[in-house]
Amino acid sequence: MATLSFGSATSFDRAMRDALSTLDRDPVTACKRLRLVIKDYPDIPLVHRALALALRRAGRMREADKADLQAIGVCLRQPAVAAAHKALADDKAEEAEVLIRDHLKRDPEDAAAARLLGEIAARCNAHAEAETLYRRALLLAPGYLDARIYLAKLLNRIGRNKEALTTLDEVLERDGKHHAALTLKAAILVQDRALSEGQATFKTLVRHHPRDALAWMNFAYLLKTMGRFDESLSAYRRSVAIEPGRGVAWWGIANLKTVTFAAEDVTAMRKALARDDLDGDDCVHLNFALGKALGDLKDYAGSFAAYAEGNRVRRAQSPHDAQRVSDNVANVQRVFTPSFFEKRSGWGSAAPDPIFVVSLPRSGSTLIEQILASHPLVEGTEELYDIERMALELAPGSPPGGYIDVVEQLGPERIRALGEHYTAATRRHRYTGRPYFTDKMPSNWVFTGLIHLMLPNAKIVDIRRHPLSCGFANFSQHFNWGINFSYDLTDIGRFYSAYVQQMAHFDRVLPGRVHHVIYENLVENFEEEVRRLLDYLELPFDETCLRFFENKRAVHTPSAEQVRRPINRDGMERWQLYEPWLGELKTALGPVLDNYPDAPEIRDS
Repeated sequence: MATLSFGSATSFDRAMRDALSTLDRDPVTACKRLRLVIKDYPDIPLVHRALALALRRAGRMREADKADLQAIGVCLRQPAVAAAHKALADDKAEEAEVLIRDHLKRDPEDAAAARLLGEIAARCNAHAEAETLYRRALLLAPGYLDARIYLAKLLNRIGRNKEALTTLDEVLERDGKHHAALTLKAAILVQDRALSEGQATFKTLVRHHPRDALAWMNFAYLLKTMGRFDESLSAYRRSVAIEPGRGVAWWGIANLKTVTFAAEDVTAMRKALARDDLDGDDCVHLNFALGKALGDLKDYAGSFAAYAEGNRVRRAQSPHDAQRVSDNVANVQRVFTPSFFEKRSGWGSAAPDPIFVVSLPRSGSTLIEQILASHPLVEGTEELYDIERMALELAPGSPPGGYIDVVEQLGPERIRALGEHYTAATRRHRYTGRPYFTDKMPSNWVFTGLIHLMLPNAKIVDIRRHPLSCGFANFSQHFNWGINFSYDLTDIGRFYSAYVQQMAHFDRVLPGRVHHVIYENLVENFEEEVRRLLDYLELPFDETCLRFFENKRAVHTPSAEQVRRPINRDGMERWQLYEPWLGELKTALGPVLDNYPDAPEIRDS
């Protein structure tokens, strides 16, 4: 705290001088006198700050923190600060900044105002200034826990998670039950893949806050990722028991795949859907969960209707441009020709370690990843976004696919640098030192030509599932974001066809470059297909690949539960139960459906 000063000899000034006269030699007496001043002047921030200082001098830290919060409470009621808060809530950041800076000129020791100005800076992406202001607030009021939470959020946002966790631990040292600190700490630990520590933090969170439905839901998702499915189901059930309208939690139960819903679950979901105050996102998730539940009860017409309604609402939120996908495939066929690759032979990074697993969603890519991650020479990472990010950076400001028009202009040094950048950027996901690793981003099929160009020694594995099985699996699976084609049967059929067309193009242009696995063959002839896969990867056969279900690694996709069990036929014919309603999908697939598992004769554009 800065030196305390007073103006004219008012009764308040005299009382403060008297109270602080013993601050250095007898802070306990100063505390007593300051408490008396507060009784007479409860709305003056200065006296609360002085009390906090005296309490710290007396070694009474917890009481000092409370005094900090009392001072902040008084400050927040100041007209200028309250007006700035309202302006910021109304998205008037410039007006809020003017108000709060003017206030700080009059009261530079107002920790609440410093924190608020930090929030304004953070919203404007002035991260360094925001951090300085948050730390200023904490210097003025060490007990200001909200300022520590804001600082931790900022540090997390800019990728300084270790410092964010330290800041949150400082909050928890003062208040071990602090809801926001425990919530954010658990989220950061899961984000950093420190799953055991995240689990411990979630346990603390729900122990102290057992009525927090969101905490139970997020805890359930973590438990699912760790393969603890019974505990995950129990946590999801706790979430919906607290908030029956929490659609994401109902969908979490459905997404466990092997859980069977009961009639009372259908009743609860329908009751939730009938609420007038139901959030739109919860409505979507509830419809998808209801589709699963009605299917479990063999009401396939009702099940399909629920899926269709969830997809209808979701598609309105996230439209899909089917024409753009077709145009991009045609562009790929125009650019990535045999002569294109012949001219660029020997370009790219020589790194042999990436193994790309590509497919459409719900085709078995997680199974392939789990099989390979069970091999002692292969590390399973997860779905990495680096290839897509790099493609977008090649043509900034252009829509997806813009990289295709740029790639012809890149020289050998740039191409090699791209490959080296990819291997360097993905190193953050590697922890074991194994020589090879998987990148299981299904949509990387879109970038097959770019991958080969910049990483000619990398392997590409394409896992393909029957188009009606895959198509309906996508239609009945709610994805959080980015899979916009999956909300309409015609879009799904066209997207699947575009995928088949592009992969067939690369089979002609780069024969043998991509290894294809047909999901149904993998199930029926498991060991033979695994051996064929490992031969393509030039890896020795290892029995652990056949026991992939024993692998305890974390799995972050909807297939997390399924890959914990031995290979089986579950779900392969599920689409047949819904075949009467799949006419639009069949029509959109056309010859791709008729020729499966082979690609139809489609001429390059």
